[in-house]
Amino acid sequence: MARRPHFSQTTTTGPMNKEDYLPEDAFESTSAADDGEEGEDGAEATRREADETESSRASRGWWDRNADEYQSEHGAFLGDDRFIWGPEGLDEAQAALLGPADSLRGKDVLEIGAGAAQCSRWLAARGARPVALDLSHRQLQHALRIGGDDVPGVGLVEADAGRLPFRDGSFDLACSAYGAVPFVSDPVNVMREVHRVLRPGGRWVFSVTHPIRWAFPDEPGPEGLSVAASYFDRTPYVEQDEQGRAVYVEHHRTIGDRVRDVVAGGFRLVDLVEPEWPAWNDQEWGGWSPLRGNLIPGTAIFVCERD
Repeated sequence: MARRPHFSQTTTTGPMNKEDYLPEDAFESTSAADDGEEGEDGAEATRREADETESSRASRGWWDRNADEYQSEHGAFLGDDRFIWGPEGLDEAQAALLGPADSLRGKDVLEIGAGAAQCSRWLAARGARPVALDLSHRQLQHALRIGGDDVPGVGLVEADAGRLPFRDGSFDLACSAYGAVPFVSDPVNVMREVHRVLRPGGRWVFSVTHPIRWAFPDEPGPEGLSVAASYFDRTPYVEQDEQGRAVYVEHHRTIGDRVRDVVAGGFRLVDLVEPEWPAWNDQEWGGWSPLRGNLIPGTAIFVCERD
């Protein structure tokens, strides 16, 4: 079962202002669950249907409650201004999936599910004009805490990936590192919204948990190497409270489903990247680990273009 490397998702619309700044002394961990049979605060882990409204509400609440702990635990790995595609540590500086670094100057870029906007700061430092969009107000507060005024030109917007608050053709590029796509019940709608706000020839690159991981227990050790569920079971993973209300939702799609989503959204798939686990990376991140990473893929990155 794949479950959250926690890169982040995106619902209400509004820009973030300096009045929303998160003071340094407010950077304290909130409680969050370890991966397992119980979720946050003893929530029950199950497989059941969850529609877009329930999924969005759960994601927003989860990230607002867990943003502090997430940034505390993973901030050093992500850096303040690095562009990391997933737990393997694939860096956009080397991968150039959005294009050569020198081609980014002057480009309007939308980052979806931006979290604390680390990727957007990397883009801004290369002369791009990024907008970092996320569902979680608390994650965007961390973007203000980290960024301050050191790297100007990063816009912050709290909004839903399925209802992007931008005019048609506003951006040259769009990207998402584990943001939004795994957490929505209607990924085709997200694809169509991204297609709408991109200019002709624009590139859309997004990473998600590799779909094959859903067939395995979400454990970093040997117990995570044996198939335990059907790869073809698309029933969402849900953590719910005692009243049955979802507090965390993640949606599974097969590789074929993801490809069809991309095409249905109006894009042409130009590459599918499955990062290998590098020798230098000895960290465990939830179910991601050197042991598993050297045997089965953990991340899938879809490189798409708008004709």
